[in-house]
Amino acid sequence: MPRRNGKPNSDCDRSKRSTVAPLHGGAPLGQHPRTPLSYRSDGQPLKDIGVKGDRGSTDRPNRYWWSRAAAPYLFTAPAMSLFFLLMLFPMGMVFRYSVQDGAILKSDPQFVGAANFQTIFSDPVFVQSIGNTLYFTTMSVVFHLLIGLLFALMLNSDKVNSSLRAILRVLFILPWLFTAVIIAIVWRLILDPNGVINGYLIALNIIDQKIEWFSSTATAIHALTFVNIWAGYPLYMVSLLAGLQGIPKELYEAASLDGANGPNKLVFITLPQLFPIMISIALLDFIWTMQVFPLVWMTTGGGPINTTEMLSTYTYKLAFTRYQFSAAAASAVVIFFLSMILTYFYIRHQRRTR
Repeated sequence: MPRRNGKPNSDCDRSKRSTVAPLHGGAPLGQHPRTPLSYRSDGQPLKDIGVKGDRGSTDRPNRYWWSRAAAPYLFTAPAMSLFFLLMLFPMGMVFRYSVQDGAILKSDPQFVGAANFQTIFSDPVFVQSIGNTLYFTTMSVVFHLLIGLLFALMLNSDKVNSSLRAILRVLFILPWLFTAVIIAIVWRLILDPNGVINGYLIALNIIDQKIEWFSSTATAIHALTFVNIWAGYPLYMVSLLAGLQGIPKELYEAASLDGANGPNKLVFITLPQLFPIMISIALLDFIWTMQVFPLVWMTTGGGPINTTEMLSTYTYKLAFTRYQFSAAAASAVVIFFLSMILTYFYIRHQRRTR
């Protein structure tokens, strides 16, 4: 380094200091800085690293904040649009029709308040349909649960041969493969007065004359309930079988060491473990069965003499047979509130199980 009288050249030293730009974080010259260079060539600091010019991200709003905030809503917009068009809008129209007189038929229907609800509740057929729906739904749910649990225990048992269990699993799940229309046609043929059931019963001397299962007021509701039970138990069977396979075997082994037998294990281990599943499925099944329409319409149509009239068929007849759309809307609102009550208990149960 050039010196003058043993002292460093001040001009040279000053020029070197001006060419050494300080680095962000205090890194000395010749070493790799921790972050990119944060100063411009003229020595003025940049306000944001990696940004061209003097305008940093701290001084300007993010021009794309709105797109990031709106992205979730854009993704759900198609589904929400369909939900509004296919669910919320029709429901709103039904509520509107239920408080009007001559909805759809009149160009200017008048607001009548609860008059349509008074009309349907004063109709004995509507009251009878409520009773039929409760009987049909309650019996279906109870026997769905019992039969589904029995078949699930059978398919989960080690005492049954594995090959036989595979065959039974296919046979037991068959009702789930058929639609309501196919089930109705098949059972109408089977329960026909000249069908298979009457033939076997007469051959075994159980009955002495043919029974019209779907046409008799004494047997129609019971035959319809039996068909619905046959069609719906696979849901319980599959769900409970999955629950059985999820129960730890250590619980059964510990119970065996304590001297518990099969019934004790069923009562104190199996059923408590399956209880949350059973309650959830039963509530859902109650909601679904209460609204069953195709099976009832294709087998009995609500007859004979309103013996199998359900809330669903009663509402359908009001709308498309008698053209009383306001009364039909009021009946649909009643079904809606009954379903919402059960849905409340279902959601409450789900939150407790969590």
